[in-house]
Amino acid sequence: MNTLKIAALSLVALGALGGCGNMSTRDRDTAIGAGVGAVGGSILTGGSAIGTIGGAAVGGVIGNEVGKGERR
Repeated sequence: MNTLKIAALSLVALGALGGCGNMSTRDRDTAIGAGVGAVGGSILTGGSAIGTIGGAAVGGVIGNEVGKGERR
């Protein structure tokens, strides 16, 4: 069952990344930050939904700030 979850998550991630072709650098950095933050929050809180959402929010804000100085 664990392999099925990983395969499904991988397919969703690939589909989501396919939609990033027309994103600005700042938008891309925000999305990457949110993804990394969600994973980090989930790991740190043992899979808690609140930890995952909180991590995604914090990561998105950090990614947005990182992308401010870059223009494409």
